[in-house]
Amino acid sequence: MASHAHEEESDDGMDEFMEKFKTCKYQNAFSESNWEEEFDKVPMFMKSAPEDIDPIKHPDLACIQSIIHADDRPPEEQAKSLKDEGNDYFKEKNYQKAIVSYTAGLKKNSANSDLNAVLYTNRAAAHFHLGNMRSALNDATAAWKLKPGHIKAAIRGAQCCMELRNPTDALRWCDEGLKVQPTDKKLQELRATADKQKRAAERDARKAKAKEKKEQNERGALLAAIKERGIRLLKPKKAQHKGSDSKDDDGDEGSTATMAELSLDGLSSQEVTGAQVYLDEQGVLHWPVLFLYPEHRQTDFVSAFCENSSFIEHLTVMFGEELPPWDTDRKYKPENLQLFLEDHKKGHLYEVNLETSLLDILQCPGCFIKEGTPSFIILVKGSPFCKQFLSGKKVHRQK
Repeated sequence: MASHAHEEESDDGMDEFMEKFKTCKYQNAFSESNWEEEFDKVPMFMKSAPEDIDPIKHPDLACIQSIIHADDRPPEEQAKSLKDEGNDYFKEKNYQKAIVSYTAGLKKNSANSDLNAVLYTNRAAAHFHLGNMRSALNDATAAWKLKPGHIKAAIRGAQCCMELRNPTDALRWCDEGLKVQPTDKKLQELRATADKQKRAAERDARKAKAKEKKEQNERGALLAAIKERGIRLLKPKKAQHKGSDSKDDDGDEGSTATMAELSLDGLSSQEVTGAQVYLDEQGVLHWPVLFLYPEHRQTDFVSAFCENSSFIEHLTVMFGEELPPWDTDRKYKPENLQLFLEDHKKGHLYEVNLETSLLDILQCPGCFIKEGTPSFIILVKGSPFCKQFLSGKKVHRQK
């Protein structure tokens, strides 16, 4: 009877609760709009774990994490749990977190060398997918040292060496792995690719060496040809020593480039003009030549002016039937032109006979080639600008 009375009391209490529930709605209840969000807060139904687990916001998750990482478990068990955690991150392609888990597992210093080798190879795989080839190679090496004959370590080591363009070491990794498993298809494929890459690298190295030797020979022949002709090059400013008191043969300060000092810097004008002097198969020099028209602030450029050609040959082509658009007065005709060479050391001008060859001019005492490109000034003979330009300048005229 007492029991029956207690049940009635209990029922009465539930009735009171239900009546209260009708009038005072449960504040934390799910609604149609937020039920998915609320479910995602429950560890069992979470689609993904938060980046950082706050014990206050996520006490349940913090509890689960503390169980996983509990320090009272044996190191091997802890390391295995961390390995599994890293594998889960790896499957989600979250390689950074996978590396953190594998690293934490290794820090447990488990006595199980096989497990540690797996942690190293797995971390190597995560590093590999992030492009950290050096770190991946280091982990593969550590795994192989712990467990010689670990095929996954050999495969990963070979792959890293291939990415690092080191086919020789890749072949070594493949050979070590194939000693353990001679029929492993992945290692066989990697070895074939590494061997092909190594042969290609050796071939490229031979070609580069042959090309370098050829260029050195050509350079030597070019410098010898310039020296033989007595052509003088101005030493580039950056090649001159600051504070130098040296004087050239004429007693002027500065220096001309000697045979030992000649270099690409002294001969090449490629940065400015895209061309440089070269020696053809017949032993003839071809120079890049610049023509300056100060009256109109214009220039012309001949990329390969044969040393045996005369100036009139080029001027006849440059100022033939079709005159340049800037020559509005139609004055620049071959018969009206005067050509001058500037002495870059003394500032004097030398008038050039248009019938003269380029070689004859380059061999003149006052000719010093600057930046590998002979340059000449062209004026209209007797024009007001010509008279004004030449006034006050010392001009040497050919006899």
